[in-house]
Amino acid sequence: MTMGSNVSLTALSENIESAIVSLGWSSPTGEGDADVSVLLLDADGKVRSDADFYFYNNPVAADGSVQLLGKEPTGDGSEDRISFDLTAVPAEVERIVVAASRYEGARFGELDDLKVTLADAGGESLLRFVIEDAGQVSAIIFGELYRRGEEWKFRAVGQGYESGLAGLATDFGVDIEDDEAESAAAVAEESSAVVPPDARPQTTLEAVPAPRPPADEEAAPKKRTPRPRTAKRRVTPPRAPAKSLAENESWKQARLFPVSALKGDRDREMRATSVLLSVMAQVPRFGRRITAPFGAPSGRMETFTEVSLPHGDTPRRPDGVIRVERAGKLWTALVETKTNGNALKSDQVQAYMDIAARRGYEAVITLSNDVALEGSPLVDVKIDRRRKHQVALWHLSWAEVAHQAQMLIRHEGVGNAARTWLLQDLLHYLQHDNSGCHGFQNMGSAWVPVRNGIDDETLCQGDPRALEVVESWERLIRQVCLRLGGELGQKVLPAQRTRRGTDPGAHRARLADQLCVEGRLQAELRVEGAPGLLTVSADLRTAKLRTSVEIPAPEQGYPLTWAKRLVRRLAEAPADLHVETLVEGQTGGPRGTLERLRPEPADLLPKDSATRITGFRLSLFKGMGSGRGNAESGFIRSVDDAVHRFYTSVVVHLDAPASGRATAKERAAV
Repeated sequence: MTMGSNVSLTALSENIESAIVSLGWSSPTGEGDADVSVLLLDADGKVRSDADFYFYNNPVAADGSVQLLGKEPTGDGSEDRISFDLTAVPAEVERIVVAASRYEGARFGELDDLKVTLADAGGESLLRFVIEDAGQVSAIIFGELYRRGEEWKFRAVGQGYESGLAGLATDFGVDIEDDEAESAAAVAEESSAVVPPDARPQTTLEAVPAPRPPADEEAAPKKRTPRPRTAKRRVTPPRAPAKSLAENESWKQARLFPVSALKGDRDREMRATSVLLSVMAQVPRFGRRITAPFGAPSGRMETFTEVSLPHGDTPRRPDGVIRVERAGKLWTALVETKTNGNALKSDQVQAYMDIAARRGYEAVITLSNDVALEGSPLVDVKIDRRRKHQVALWHLSWAEVAHQAQMLIRHEGVGNAARTWLLQDLLHYLQHDNSGCHGFQNMGSAWVPVRNGIDDETLCQGDPRALEVVESWERLIRQVCLRLGGELGQKVLPAQRTRRGTDPGAHRARLADQLCVEGRLQAELRVEGAPGLLTVSADLRTAKLRTSVEIPAPEQGYPLTWAKRLVRRLAEAPADLHVETLVEGQTGGPRGTLERLRPEPADLLPKDSATRITGFRLSLFKGMGSGRGNAESGFIRSVDDAVHRFYTSVVVHLDAPASGRATAKERAAV
């Protein structure tokens, strides 16, 4: 599409009761990011109330018409997805504006490949609009959905705002907190107050009316309805668990979902499917969180296991079925589950795709410990495009299930204690050694030969085993992001540096050749609120893991002051932390361990006072696990532990990046 053009959704698909809108972008440095927002407008082009403004502090509509699904990494950057249930949009809403914004002095002109895509309920992409030149704006309207009679249409907009999200929202009638600093301070004050979770008012319950005051008494003034705040909310830290009443550690707490009786893979698959689907049905917010990315509407959910469906001479029994009812219409997905290291079988999934197509179901969802990669399908399935009804094939990893449960338990909440307890029992089940639902846990059969080939310098470029290791490394990094994000309650995504249109397979092939030459695997993680990208490097020659972050030098002050302040900030960091000064025009500057630098921070300064310091690099080194599995001595566990240790012992002590300040990597990329 081009700017200003429009198209009818019914002309593109017959399955547009719900839609997924994705806003995408990439960054030359891998660090750029933006946040999406949605406004529901009436016939006058204004919101009916502030509740019609959906953004990171208000991500879900109560009626299910809008849900911000969060960010997902792509082959050339990242995308932020929004689920719309168009059948649930109130009749008085005429337009739905879809926008994105940046913060702390960042501009959209610094990002590449700005685009918006729209897919129907089956996951089929219907349209694409690319914004060629965003300019120096901090908010952009990408597009809008609007009514024309009984149908919905989409218009490509591409309009920018220099005043950011607050200015954009104000133009459409949202009453934003005027003083941004005051708003941020209020948010900080709210988040710093220690209130027991059980004592917090539940937002889903109506307050009990107070007795009516006597007529001669002056009524107390009503509390002003809080206005939306565009300042980001602080993450609520998890509550410390209550002290156990058990006499000793041998007393095991009774569980709703026991794992001790599981004896085989089939038992594990049946139990895991039943446990997950039952909790999804009983905890609506969790069920919605799992199914919304697959195009499911918001509505009454029921789940089933071991359902028999006719298929030729032999009936088929998918592991589970999910059904959602909305406005008299049904959305149905078949579920195929695998646990431990068992791989999905193409013939099974193909059979379920055929059954779903014949019966008019919307999706087939595969669930396993594997992680799906763009351009590298887990199963080879043929889709008959001649059929009028198309079925979407989706994949979900057990690590993603655990991540969503952890986010709701520790950081967001689900409405009441009973539902929280159900989620906690589900998470305990998934994390148990005998459940078989531990996520990606095997680097594959190529890991040991590739490691040995690098060690004795016999691994050649083009070796398919190197490509297999690169794909396994990508899966591992995505799982590390999920686990760290679940602990922090923040977005953690792999940073992408590839350009739009880059073939994922060709990109991985280049990384595989690089592995053969350098003997090193490397990835970058973008952690919300961190001062820079968190880099993870695995050197297969030295069997060392390196986790590091680069922080920019302050724009004002003296270098000695910077060095002293940095050392003070790292007072609780490990003594073996390596600190390196980054200097302009040179590959490296003064460096040393934190233990040596604490008494002499001046050792971080170059001997030539005219040399310009651009930043500092902080690194921790750790021995790399050798095994391909997830055991204590395995490579996967060592990477997970290294990232967790580096963030919790180093990154948490650092300041977030200041407004408009470029990191050392951004300066180097210029």
